[in-house]
Amino acid sequence: MSESSKSSTDNQPQTPVNWYSSWFDTPYYHILYKDRNYREAQVFMDNLTHYLNLPEKATVLDLACGKGRHSIYLNQLGFTVLGADLSENSITEANKNTNETLHFKVHDMREPFEEKYDAIFNLFTSFGYFENDEDNLTTLKAIKESLSEYGFAVIDFMNVAQVLETLVPEETKTVDEIDFQIKRYLKEGHIYKEIDFEDKGQKFHFTEKVKALTLKDFEELMEEAGIYLLDIFGDYKLKKFHKTESERLIMIFK
Repeated sequence: MSESSKSSTDNQPQTPVNWYSSWFDTPYYHILYKDRNYREAQVFMDNLTHYLNLPEKATVLDLACGKGRHSIYLNQLGFTVLGADLSENSITEANKNTNETLHFKVHDMREPFEEKYDAIFNLFTSFGYFENDEDNLTTLKAIKESLSEYGFAVIDFMNVAQVLETLVPEETKTVDEIDFQIKRYLKEGHIYKEIDFEDKGQKFHFTEKVKALTLKDFEELMEEAGIYLLDIFGDYKLKKFHKTESERLIMIFK
């Protein structure tokens, strides 16, 4: 979810069940977000793997990997990487980059893996998508079960307080000659993004919906899941987390 972020709660269109299954599998998702700062993401990976002091050839799970760009970079750093995502189209694309130490698979993050990993990364607000809030707890438990004895997990989430403070209610973003009409709002504890556009004479409408989870919410979920929250950072340079100012909520746990 793109986290440019004053909130409105007017009557809005209903979100289809499992919105992420349809939206993430379309080419338009990747068109809209093609300008993401991947160099910044690589710096984040450098800082994160250095902080965790991962051993050489450590096994890393990139959970909700999309087309695998970050899995590929982690593999280039010398790690054995599995990228997993629910989107079959994204995994088909990612599989073009497989090698002996880099693989991809379609996987639901609510399900634990048989293999155990030295590090599990859930990056760039790829959490809190589910219709049933209980699934967030289920996902945390699955992550815990998939860690090796000495493994660490990382969730990189939006800082909800900062997002809501800076929320842009409406904007038009033009990418590849497509005008994406975007509306954002807070409703029933979720941050919504309505996306409307027209291409080749056809009109499209998609909705992103992410649970507005705060640090306190995560702490409660992790306690229930038997997870130990070890450290918290507020940006990709791993600076201290500030509740109202930090751009990110980055949690290290096991």
